[in-house]
Amino acid sequence: MRVEDLETPVPVVELPVMERNLQRMQDYCDRHGIKLRPHIKTHKMPELARRQVELGAVGITCQKLGEAEVMADAGLDDIFISYPLIGAGKAPRLAALAKRVRMRVAVDNDLALDTVAEAAREAGTPIGVVVEFDSGNKRTGVETVEEALALAKRIAATENLRFDGLMTYPTSAETARFVAEARPRFAAEGLEIPMVTGGGSPGAMRVHEVAPIDEMRVGTYIYNDRAMLGAGAARLEDVAMVVHATVISRPAEGRAILDCGSKTLSSDLVAPEVGPGYGLLVDYPDAVITRVNEEHGTVDVSRCAVKPAIGERVRIIPNHTCVVTNLHDRVVFARDGEVVEQRPVAARGRTT
Repeated sequence: MRVEDLETPVPVVELPVMERNLQRMQDYCDRHGIKLRPHIKTHKMPELARRQVELGAVGITCQKLGEAEVMADAGLDDIFISYPLIGAGKAPRLAALAKRVRMRVAVDNDLALDTVAEAAREAGTPIGVVVEFDSGNKRTGVETVEEALALAKRIAATENLRFDGLMTYPTSAETARFVAEARPRFAAEGLEIPMVTGGGSPGAMRVHEVAPIDEMRVGTYIYNDRAMLGAGAARLEDVAMVVHATVISRPAEGRAILDCGSKTLSSDLVAPEVGPGYGLLVDYPDAVITRVNEEHGTVDVSRCAVKPAIGERVRIIPNHTCVVTNLHDRVVFARDGEVVEQRPVAARGRTT
């Protein structure tokens, strides 16, 4: 079957492009002595996680316990959850995972650390813990070295917990400043910082110039998307995932309607300097997807010299490929336009 024979809307991944992306990132990390621990949130597929490990990744990163459970069931045995685990049901699930695979968890507060400590007691086996600090993203992460040190000392003093280092997202100049301040402060308390793990695909290929990172967590690089194009981190030929859609209506000269909306492309936008709309039409770069309802994508084609016709298939580079993956039960993989297989998105929708 050819890709053009598939019913739309459908996300299609071109395998040769994906393989190049995987190899390029692994080569970069190997060249600079950085351990690669890819984030599976972009693909959510055990088969692709295994491929990343085959190429040299030291393990994988998951955001939620549900993702980690899917990956452990599939045989992935070194898993980092880069997200604070808080809630009554989290400790037993983490304990069950720790009995099966090597686990590491990020914390930035005492309550999250309580969850990991309880899991370690129940599992009777060590769980690695890293302390997350903020590098300017203003999301999770402690903001001072004093807070990081207090958590690290508690980790080191707790049975079956192992202080594995520091974590941040994204890697930035602030990362370097924080680590430089932290190392002597930790050493004065008799604590070594074994590792610093950083993340972020857009700046991944320059991270060795930015901060002393020992391990890198990146996800989007496997497929790339419009945000990566806008960041200058990928070229059009590096985009592996493209959504194929069909023009189902042309109600006005300057307007086309696609058979894909927020249920296919998501409602994510990109930074204004990258461009407007809910995705980039590869063959009509002057078109703008101005609105997405659940099943409709409204496209302003008024600036297009040649406009798409009713029934025409179009290709869309998503703004954010990770969300597109999570919106679909299956993703098609192709080679040079020939369909190779359709794979289920095994860890889709694991929100806890």
